[in-house]
Parts: sequence; structure tokens; C-alpha cells
Amino acid sequence: MRRGGRGRPRRRAGATAFLACALALPLSLAGCGAGRDARPVASGTSPAGAVTAGTGSGGEGSTGGAAASAEPSSGGGGAASFAVTGPGPLDGPLVRPDVLVTSTRSIPASVRSAVDRVTGVTATEPLSLSSLSANGRTIAIAAVDPARFRRWTPVQSAQAQEVWDRVAGGEVAVDPSLPRRLEDPKGYLRLGATEDAPDVHIGAYAPLVRQVSAVVNEKRGAQLGVPAHNALLVSTGDLTPSKVTAAIRRVLGPDTTLQTLALEFNVDVLQTAVLTGGSVTSRVGTFSYTPHADGTVTPERSWVRAYIRTEEVPILGSVTCNKGMLPQLRAALTEVVRQGLADRIHPGEYAGCYYPRFIANDPAKGLSLHSWGVAVDLNVPGNQRGTAGQMDRRVVAIFKKWGFAWGGDWRYTDPMHFEMAKVVGVG
Repeated sequence: MRRGGRGRPRRRAGATAFLACALALPLSLAGCGAGRDARPVASGTSPAGAVTAGTGSGGEGSTGGAAASAEPSSGGGGAASFAVTGPGPLDGPLVRPDVLVTSTRSIPASVRSAVDRVTGVTATEPLSLSSLSANGRTIAIAAVDPARFRRWTPVQSAQAQEVWDRVAGGEVAVDPSLPRRLEDPKGYLRLGATEDAPDVHIGAYAPLVRQVSAVVNEKRGAQLGVPAHNALLVSTGDLTPSKVTAAIRRVLGPDTTLQTLALEFNVDVLQTAVLTGGSVTSRVGTFSYTPHADGTVTPERSWVRAYIRTEEVPILGSVTCNKGMLPQLRAALTEVVRQGLADRIHPGEYAGCYYPRFIANDPAKGLSLHSWGVAVDLNVPGNQRGTAGQMDRRVVAIFKKWGFAWGGDWRYTDPMHFEMAKVVGVG
């Protein structure tokens, strides 16, 4: 019997998908066993520690239910403010995520239905997916329906009831591949680069889906400005994805890309970049890009033509940046000059603005904000990663005034780095 849409799999694929997840379990556990940084194991999870409960200052420990954390005031309200109906017990068989469809805009319901009807597609699940900057990493975050999305995750996560109760309760579940230094403050994840970005309590560390580093519920996603349903997980059941992807591509709309999740890294395969940050997104645009084996990426030409500009600015001279950031960069540098601090920025130590690549040329770390042309690196020799840096704090204060976040504030510092974090009006 066919069951399409909303992640409802056809029954013939259920046992196969569950078996595939079960066979993958030992490998998943080996990658995140109980070590020096392991946390208490959430109830209902593997004793090897593949899924661990958050233990931040909100004090949630390993209690059951949709725990609400006492988030800092900058979070825009505690977790309870973003709670949705709990998912209840795991319902239905597990589903293998074979293909991820992404778009720079919401994928229409008609297109999702057309994908679901493709021969060989056994299940689909819409989600909302974007990237955000957090402590020097670009995190792919998905806003999901916890009851449905859990069935697409590895068995140890899918069966951990507390993980999904916490996501429904307004907390964030984080893939163990993300370094613990991103917790800021301890036990919380700041979802954005600005000082008023929400600090969301980490409800659990749990293996998720490839290309997704963290998940929140849809109400929390709306707070973050994640585009609604701009992504689609697809399962191809007993078929290898390559047997189905051509047919899926034929029914997809414009500005849509497709990735096979079975691959470690999709070299030379078109992907999608959507930067979450409220008004910043509308100012700097979204684009599709092609990643390369050397860690660089090539954004689509139409976006480059529309958004990337080479212009003159004070102190630095000619720079190539996103046109949405240039007015704020110019305003910040103009004020630096006006306050007699021009000699505190060294033009010969400027390391660029628009440089499309992954952070440290490593796809696992996400796209660098330089890929959007919304970050600048200044006074590089004296401001290396992991140091307090020599950047004059008066210059830092001016850049913050003009909407920039400073890498010197990160837990693993990058004091040369300034990135556009919010739109500030320039008169």
C-alpha cells in the first residue's frame, strides 16, 4: 500500500530501512563512545553513550518530558515559550535518508507531492534548513516536526524519547560531531552571531542526518528566521539513490538542488546556501554553489553578478565584498578614521572579504561567511586563532556599533575576523 508525503513510508520498505539503521549502529557508537567529555546517557538510549542528555545551567539533567530550560534573557524567552505538542512514543518504522533536496526558497507542496509520486521514492519528509554562524563555525540547522523527523535518524536517536521531548520543548538537539567548545555559555548553543541571538539550551547530543548539525522544532525555527520547508528528505527504499535521482530532478522546481546523502562529500554537485539572520538574509541573498575537493566553492554566477561588488573604502582601499555589507563596512571604517584610529588598522595585513570556501577548507566545518562576502579579516599577523589578539578594542566597538560580530568574542577566538551579523541603517 502506498503511503506518500509527510514522511509516511510504504510498508514494503519499513523492515529494510530499520535493518539498515540497526546494522549501522555499531559504527555510530564507535564514533561517539563514552569518553572524557561524555555526558549522562538519556533514558532509553544505548549504554555506549551515543545519545547524551544536555546538562547546562538550566539544570535539565536526564529527566524525562519536554524540559524547559531557564535561558538567558538574550534568548528571547525560555524554552517553554517555544514549546510545541510533544511527539509521543515512536510511531512507525524507521526510514533511511537517501537524498536531500534543498532550495533557496520554500518548496511548493505541489513539487513535494510530485517527488513523492516518483517511482522508487518510498517516503519524503519536509523540513526547514539553513546555515547560521556560531562561534566560528557555520552550523546547518533544521527546524523539524520531532515526531516525524526522528524516524529518519539513526536507531539510537530515533528510540531516545527524551531527545524528541526536549526538541518539542523548545531546546536544541546537536549532532556529536560538533565540538563542545561551541557551547556558549556552557550547556547552551548561541544560534547566531549577534549579542541578542538566542542562547538555546542543548537538550541532547544525538546522531542526526548527514548535512544537518542541529535540530529545533518549527516554532523555534520561525524565531530564527529559517525559511519554511525549503528542504526535503527522500528515501528510495530498496533502490540505490542513483536509480531515482534523475526522475526526482525532472520534477523539481527552479533554485533547487539535490544531494545523495550516502556520499561522504558531494564534490562538483550543486548545493544550496541559505544564511539565517533575519534581515541579513534579504540583504545579502542566497545562492547555489558547487563544492570542490580543495575546499573552495563556486557560487552561481547570477548571484555573484547581483551581489558581489569591488569598491573603494577608507583605510583598506579597494575591496571585493557583498553589496549588502559594503555600506556598513564603509561606515565603520569612516568612523575609525574620524576617531583618529586609522593607524590601528594595517592595510597591508588585510586578508580579504569575498573568498568562497569552507571554513579552513574543510566541508565538515560549513561554509565560511567569506563565501557570502560578509566578513573581513584585519591585522592578520597579530590576531591569530586561539589568541586574545592585538586588535584595538576601540576599533572593535566601532565595528560592533555598525552591525558586525567579532571573532575575538568566540570561545575559540579569531580576533582578525569581523562578520556582518545584523543590518544597521546607514544615513
